[in-house]
Amino acid sequence: MRIVYLGTPDLAVPPLEALLAAGHDVACVVTQPDRPSGRRRHLAPPAVKVAAIAHGLDVRQTDNVNDPAFVAGLAALEPEMIVVAAFGQKLRKALLALPPRDCINIHGSLLPRHRGAAPIAHAILTGDAETGVTIMKMAARMDAGDILSQQAIPIGPDETTGQLTTRIADLGAQLLVATIADLAAGRVHPIVQNHSQATFAPSLSKADGTLDWTRPAAYLARLVRAMSPWPGAFTFWTPLGKHPLRIVVHRAEANAEGQASSPGRVAWTDADCLAVETADGILRILTLQPAGKRSMPAADFLRGHPVSAGDYLKWEERVGG
Repeated sequence: MRIVYLGTPDLAVPPLEALLAAGHDVACVVTQPDRPSGRRRHLAPPAVKVAAIAHGLDVRQTDNVNDPAFVAGLAALEPEMIVVAAFGQKLRKALLALPPRDCINIHGSLLPRHRGAAPIAHAILTGDAETGVTIMKMAARMDAGDILSQQAIPIGPDETTGQLTTRIADLGAQLLVATIADLAAGRVHPIVQNHSQATFAPSLSKADGTLDWTRPAAYLARLVRAMSPWPGAFTFWTPLGKHPLRIVVHRAEANAEGQASSPGRVAWTDADCLAVETADGILRILTLQPAGKRSMPAADFLRGHPVSAGDYLKWEERVGG
């Protein structure tokens, strides 16, 4: 089948590779423009662009995929289908109506649950036991189109967004190829979503990584997993007489049996953790990364920093109190 593929991040690379391996004719790949990256803010290409160039594909970058001239350029390719995977722009009516076999989207959740840009992180954050992939027919309303296929997978008890994203990408690639084959054979029977059951998973911001110690310990442990690798779950510790030190927490576990009387207070430190009081128990911080340093076990951090029981970790950067 002749396909125009729209995708941007790492998550969108395995489906592209799967389409090519299955023998589909990818007429072109559309992706976002190169963006500044890293401390030096050098322009870096999207992961999908790198993969497409490696396969010798036609790559087109735009910050407005709905521009009439751009849509006309895609129409000239005469695609039978448009496939979208984490592209990052909303498709308007003219583009949705372009291919005769519709536009289909790979979404990283079991729709209608977790519609939006960050479904994988939100599945972890809300404590879902499972998530999965939905292949859907695209509609004007975000993630509200008819379901063509779905497959569920369990979420591991210690799984981070980064780890789960890798599994979702691989599952999505397999399901995409199978669904296109079923569509071509007339074996797909679209299912209308139950919109009353929809939940929403908006884009993450840096502020979403804030460890608010007034929340329950189990929630904060999920937050650490959900915000890894980005934006990272963080807190602040202020050494005596110094400025606050930003700390990103990479691994933590809830201990609901611990005593919690003052959220944010360091309950104890021991050989392998920094224990912090929350709304209903203790969060044991096991691995962390102080600003400007590498990630390290809590024990290594404590050897170089005089954190004591009774100190407070804050959820905002401020001096004193």
